[in-house]
Amino acid sequence: MDFFSEIFSNKVLWISILACFLAQFIKIFTGKEKFIQLSRIVTSGGMPSSHSSFVTSLATLVGIERGFNSIDFAISSVFALIIMYDASGVRRAVGKQAAILNQILDDIQHKKHIEQKRLKELIGHTPKEVLFGAILGIITAVVFA
Repeated sequence: MDFFSEIFSNKVLWISILACFLAQFIKIFTGKEKFIQLSRIVTSGGMPSSHSSFVTSLATLVGIERGFNSIDFAISSVFALIIMYDASGVRRAVGKQAAILNQILDDIQHKKHIEQKRLKELIGHTPKEVLFGAILGIITAVVFA
């Protein structure tokens, strides 16, 4: 039972989760469409990056708690940078490939009916989305620390 009480009392964990949730919540207002999309609260991709918000909040809180010259801060920062690079690089490329494949499906379907589900195109993030997610994570960490 001590295990659960330790998890629920871990301030760093819960503030980081809050930063991630805030980014997901903001997404319902920042879609390309001019209306609120509640479904975006559970999807990946879009503005701001919840991955970036999550990991930068964690790294900031580790820096506040353990010191910005600590090994713990260095480790969390390196992992945060890897995750943000992946969000804006690899996952963005997968999204572009999905867009191309969806266009191919559309072209084929004009000539012949093919039962295929469209691929999700909004998987990765633009560098701007990653930057704003990172800023949100840092601000959340500083405000709630």
